Amino acid sequence: MSLKIGVVMDPIADITYYKDTTLALLLAASERGHELFYMEPKDLYLSREQARAFTCPLKVFDDATRWYELDSPCDMALGELDAILMRKDPPFDTDYIYSTYILEAAQRQGAMIINDPASLRDCNEKIFATQFPQCCPPMIVSARMDQLKSFHKDHQDVIFKPLDGMGGSGIFRCRSDDPNIGSILETLTNHGRHLIMAQKFIPEISNGDKRILVVGGEAIPYALARIPAAGETRGNLAAGGRGQPQPLTERDHWIVSQVSQQLVERGLLFVGLDVIGDYLTEINVTSPTCVREIDRAYDTRIGEKLMLAIEHTLALQATQA
Repeated sequence: MSLKIGVVMDPIADITYYKDTTLALLLAASERGHELFYMEPKDLYLSREQARAFTCPLKVFDDATRWYELDSPCDMALGELDAILMRKDPPFDTDYIYSTYILEAAQRQGAMIINDPASLRDCNEKIFATQFPQCCPPMIVSARMDQLKSFHKDHQDVIFKPLDGMGGSGIFRCRSDDPNIGSILETLTNHGRHLIMAQKFIPEISNGDKRILVVGGEAIPYALARIPAAGETRGNLAAGGRGQPQPLTERDHWIVSQVSQQLVERGLLFVGLDVIGDYLTEINVTSPTCVREIDRAYDTRIGEKLMLAIEHTLALQATQA
């Protein structure tokens, strides 16, 4: 069946063609004959109770010199779309939250939103992982300097990070003898005003911070291990890490089994789990990446799998209506 699929994203002209996951998803939708509509968060609006947007019909191409073509914008009720991909990158700020309210209205008016707007708000990518303590390393979320210093004293080697960052931004590693811990905690918490996360350092980061993609509750059987550059603690590609695709381990599959039911129940159709060694460290729900790297290595066709999951969900909803 041919669907009308919208995408909310950062400017498509500015993406990095060869590695952009959103483009991979859109190419898969186009290959399956779906009609595409492009919008940025600033194009969304509410008129009375109706969710609307200035959308541009979109065509995408697997071409490094010309990967998109936009038609003239039109004012559209978002309920006219079958599905909308919310692919705006963090920061998860107030404007992002306001966008989810508009998308929630579109959801009430009949559009399927990937991922569910309420779950985008509820499932902070750092804190959501703590709902699965059996999968996680020792951690604490606090703004109190005394608690954070005590955690550091107990575990000796600790990662401190903000709750709203991405791409490895604002992450600090403090070893047992680090003389800068006070300054680091003052900066991250703004002198005790902001909650942050502390996690016990996992030495297996040297083997990579694995991104495991989960579509409709099912794991893609290969991950992208993001291996830190020399002298770095962070494996994020944005921080200079090197991507190495690899099969999932038995432990990886077990971690997915622990979280998958909640993902499905919360309407989180496309999710990226971050796993270091044996531990789940984050659950990425806003704009998971690494599709193109895994696809190139293993021909996994992840975008097609997501489109099939969307089509299946919509067909099921139609039979139940």
